[in-house]
Amino acid sequence: MSQPTALITTEQLAAILGDPNLRLYDCTTYNEPVPPGSDVPYRAVPGDKTFAAGHIPGADFLDLQGEFSDTSSQHFFMMPDVAQLAAAFGRHGLDASKTIVLYSIGTMMWSTRFWWMLRSLGVDARVLDGGFDKWKEEGRPIEIGAPRGYSATTFKAAPRPGFFVDKNIVRARIGDPTTVIVNALGPQFHRGLEPSRYGRPGRVPGSVNVSAATLVNADKTLTSLADADSKFAAQGVTRDKNVILYCGGGISATIDLFLLTQLGFDKLTLYDASMGEWARDPALPIETD
Repeated sequence: MSQPTALITTEQLAAILGDPNLRLYDCTTYNEPVPPGSDVPYRAVPGDKTFAAGHIPGADFLDLQGEFSDTSSQHFFMMPDVAQLAAAFGRHGLDASKTIVLYSIGTMMWSTRFWWMLRSLGVDARVLDGGFDKWKEEGRPIEIGAPRGYSATTFKAAPRPGFFVDKNIVRARIGDPTTVIVNALGPQFHRGLEPSRYGRPGRVPGSVNVSAATLVNADKTLTSLADADSKFAAQGVTRDKNVILYCGGGISATIDLFLLTQLGFDKLTLYDASMGEWARDPALPIETD
């Protein structure tokens, strides 16, 4: 189910800034390092301070780990139940009848994560190509201070099944000729050549590597659909396959998912816990070069 209007340029956003139908959200989180030997791979810090220092005028701020994740889970950024999400999106005035635009700082993966979450709830949002970095580089208007927010609304979810899978389904699909499992982490981590902050180095056995970093240009915009299609095809990721994406914590893989959706792939899912779970579970197989 392609979404042709999913990507919005800075020019297009500037043209509708101030429109009462616009709902604009900064989705930034920072994964900060933790001491060696820590039980967690990083510390998830909301981007509210950088939001206050500068944001696109009128934007609200969404705290992914704080409001929009299952905080009872030992893993970061896990999808919570629909009721929690609906309540949180409603508090922020997110309304499916409006033009919803998501952006983030440093990398688009935080906004594409929210885009994938919303799609799983039956709501199509748009993602700002290049995020706040491109907006700021172009000298466009910036506002400082805390978010003013939007009037609360009743968020109506229409969940779509199959957007997320767990470790049992991933394990069952290893070696399945109708399925391709894609790792969005960097090649050094895919091959197990460097220590992993998630646990055991390596990958889900049989998975292929299309690193999210290779799908992003120097200016933080996404690569062209033709280039993305070529990179996926080179790894055997074709439209006839069931495609399972994973990364470290279910975030960077949503860049791959975003582009695959734009390319017309419709059998896509995300292993939400990703290597944050897989690498730490000795009962699960792992593969290295």
